[in-house]
This record gives sequence, C-alpha cells and structure tokens, in this order.
Amino acid sequence: MLLRRREFVTSTGAAIAFAFFVPGHEAFGGAEMFGLIGKIRAAEGKGEDLVKILLEGTGDMPGCLSYIAAKDTGDADAIWITEVWESKEYHQASLKLPQVQRAISKARPMIAGFGERFETEPVGGQGFTTK
Repeated sequence: MLLRRREFVTSTGAAIAFAFFVPGHEAFGGAEMFGLIGKIRAAEGKGEDLVKILLEGTGDMPGCLSYIAAKDTGDADAIWITEVWESKEYHQASLKLPQVQRAISKARPMIAGFGERFETEPVGGQGFTTK
C-alpha cells in the first residue's frame, strides 16, 4: 500500500502527539499507567458478601482511577476485579492502606482461591479519565 505524503504526515503527527501529550506515557515524563484484571473465587454462596467487603476498602486510594468489582455471569462464586492506577507504585502502596488491610482481613475467610490475573497498561476509552 502506497501512502501519499499528506497521509504520512497526518499519521506521523498523530503518533507524535500521542507520545508527548497522553498523561502517564513515558515520553510525557510520567510513569506508565498500571491496570490489573483478576478473578477471585469466593467460598460457595459467599460471592455477594465478598463483593461488599472488597468495595468497602476502596473509598480513598491515592492514584486509583478505577476499581470495579463484577459478578461472573457464568459462575455465582466468581468475582472479577478490574483496576486502573496512575502507576504500579500506587497500586503497591494501596495494599498497605489501613482500610485495604481491614478489607483483606475480613475477606480472607470467604476466598476459596484465585483465577486468572492479567497486568495491563491502560491507554484510554469510554469513561476513562486521568487525575
């Protein structure tokens, strides 16, 4: 496929704009954003209770742009957690927050195990905002 000069300049300009103006991008001078998607298996019949506890500890977590707990439509005892953080360091620091430690302690007896875990680098989308 042959690109005309105007198409080349436009696409190159867009790539450069992305590299320098998207918050969190390395060229912008910030750390890369950090995303985490993980599956938690609740003890049988404890999914609803576990979700409530997981959401209790999410009120004020510096650097957290999004924390979503979702029911698995095919498994009543599975919960998916989707997180977006300004950086991996913010995520690590959140695990030491008192409210998060309390939620972990309360939730631990209701957790049967863990499933898939994926680390991501969020870049944008519907509802996506940065601080």
